[in-house]
Amino acid sequence: MPASDPSRARPDFIRTPSGVFVPADIDAFHRVLHHVVPRNLIPDTGQTSGMRRLEAISGKAVGATHLWMGQTHVPASTASGNHHHGESETAIYVVSGRPVFVFLDVAGDQPVERRIQTAPGDYVFVPPYVPHREENPDPETEAVVVIARTTQEAIVVNLHALDWSEVDTGTPPRTGRPAGSGGP
Repeated sequence: MPASDPSRARPDFIRTPSGVFVPADIDAFHRVLHHVVPRNLIPDTGQTSGMRRLEAISGKAVGATHLWMGQTHVPASTASGNHHHGESETAIYVVSGRPVFVFLDVAGDQPVERRIQTAPGDYVFVPPYVPHREENPDPETEAVVVIARTTQEAIVVNLHALDWSEVDTGTPPRTGRPAGSGGP
């Protein structure tokens, strides 16, 4: 066996059928890139009224273990139902249209409905459990966004109202403040 053979120095490596040494704990499925074309997007994912989600990257689609990614389409002159995404952090990239993201800001003395108006190229971050909805006020153009989430599957919890009364995190309350949030 040559001295440069990783299996000699690294017993945690295995030789693939092509003769390449790879870490033994990475299965064959996770040693290749996966290409998903638009016709292969999966419509069988969590849905909310007024929008259509299409799954591209997930455990079901490509074996992802920590990520979900897909598209959301909101037709012209439509608002989605109120919802949240459980423990998922969600990143949104606006591809087309001018969608509006609506949430209830509870940081002040009174709750205030906030509207984030976006345009193509904008990003929006939705923290875990935050009730929100998407609106497309344009009377002619569909809004399309790309979504990435920190969970392997799309978590969608549909709500009756845009408030926190139906949110159940299943965990004890947090007492700390994030860095830079101000306060004592």
